[in-house]
Amino acid sequence: MGDSRRHLLAVGDLAREDAERILDTARALERSLDREVKKLPTLRGRLVVNLFYESSTRTLSSFELAAKRLSADTMVLRAVGSSVDKGESLRDTALTLAAYDPDVIVIRHPHIGAPRLVAAATDARVVNAGDGKHQHPTQALLDLHTIRDALGRLEGVSVAIVGDVLHSRVARSLVEALVLVGAEPVLVAPPTLLPRGIEAIGAAVSHTVDVVADVDVVYVLRMQAERMEAAYVPSLREYTALYGITPDRVRPGQVVMHPGPMNRGVEIDARVADSGASLVTEQVRSGLVVRMAVLYDLLTAPGLHVAAVPELEVA
Repeated sequence: MGDSRRHLLAVGDLAREDAERILDTARALERSLDREVKKLPTLRGRLVVNLFYESSTRTLSSFELAAKRLSADTMVLRAVGSSVDKGESLRDTALTLAAYDPDVIVIRHPHIGAPRLVAAATDARVVNAGDGKHQHPTQALLDLHTIRDALGRLEGVSVAIVGDVLHSRVARSLVEALVLVGAEPVLVAPPTLLPRGIEAIGAAVSHTVDVVADVDVVYVLRMQAERMEAAYVPSLREYTALYGITPDRVRPGQVVMHPGPMNRGVEIDARVADSGASLVTEQVRSGLVVRMAVLYDLLTAPGLHVAAVPELEVA
């Protein structure tokens, strides 16, 4: 990503060739996971710090394992519920971490812009693992990897993103990533769960679930029960009736995705979640190799293709 792209703070930091390079690297790394010895020496002696102000077993374990598979040293700082959560206190934390001379800081934080603040306060590369309702770029990249593996392409693939778009950093990042690689996103949600002006980032919008029948990928967003209390939808039961992804709403040949954790019986029927159409397990596997690829990309020569690195030439 070069000096101008030392960090991965948002999908907007990436040009199409950057995204494609990371995906190609992930594909090569995926082959390495099939070997008996899964560890690669690529980042030996580097330090990756995972700084998580929100709990996320899936994302944290994925980044932790990704760093270890590349032989980096890792350190985890959990600050869930801590008063150290914004403004100068976050900057102080970043300056403290800088004393350890980390190569990468992976940060998840409830406040929009927190990763940018850490990037300004340290010399480390910074990866945004989710900031508020704003961005989750590695989730978007792992979803692209999953789609490309399943369908063999990204250009022209149609993706319906169904559910609580308003509160979803996953949806925002995914729409931007799909547009970047020439895919066609459509957002499917009741008007109360769609941000105003969301079409500006390149997605079509539908308030009925019928459009799901015409797409290649059905991407289901988690419905958060706390949204119900704020009257975004009349009830979970009504939401499920109108927007839940049930077997009769999935046609043969479609694939179904979900960023997890799933609310079975709410936004997705258990029979769909456990069907052959579901790529949820593949998404978890993609998360590991894509996060390995992101760490590799940030810490190696800008634009260096994976084939130029002998230990990644996996038979």
